[in-house]
Amino acid sequence: MRGIGGESVMSHFGSILLWVIYPYAMMLSFVFGTIVRFGWFRAGITAVSSEMLEKRKLMIGSLLFHVGIILAFFGHVLGILIPKTWTELFGISNELYHLVGSLMMGSAAGLMALAGMFILTYRRFTNARVFLTSSWSDLVIDVALLITIILGLASTLSSPFQGNFDYRETLSVWARSLFYLHPQWQLMANVPWIYKIHVICGFAIFGFFPYTRLVHALTLPWQYIFRRFIVYRRRPRV
Repeated sequence: MRGIGGESVMSHFGSILLWVIYPYAMMLSFVFGTIVRFGWFRAGITAVSSEMLEKRKLMIGSLLFHVGIILAFFGHVLGILIPKTWTELFGISNELYHLVGSLMMGSAAGLMALAGMFILTYRRFTNARVFLTSSWSDLVIDVALLITIILGLASTLSSPFQGNFDYRETLSVWARSLFYLHPQWQLMANVPWIYKIHVICGFAIFGFFPYTRLVHALTLPWQYIFRRFIVYRRRPRV
């Protein structure tokens, strides 16, 4: 009995560590890291383009990755924030939601992001000049993004074979509960392992986001909206 009780306590502690403490730690790292980066190290925020070293793979990979990851990001946001009862209220069945929203659109976005990230990662590790000008964080974040996208795409494609599992009744509810400051970590107990690893990797990227070149995604050229028009005049011929 003592052994069983000890295993139960350790299991509960591990679950709380993974599904309560870890997500909040990564979110705090994102918030405070972003504040510090923009407040004291803003000059270092740049995409550090290597276009001059190799252009063709960069353009193709970057286009596919950015379009795919943006679509996937908003798909994740909608999948988490919109409860199942809301879509059913508008006559959207759970089967239709998973078929169109998750399986079809999610797979298309995931495949685009995967193809783009694979090209960019291959380029960074096989092009000698690009590799030598890359920092260790560039190499790590490329591999981490590639693994996370593969896991996410695998989760989406395997969803029809997950039996009675519905991420909208478990994973999504748990994610929303984090924002309510009342995390329902118990809901993650029966979530398939591939979803769990995808979530862990996703939060890791989220937490280390401010300390890598990815932080340039948060910079928007607002000055171009409010600046005065630039007037170009032809130089008069003499």
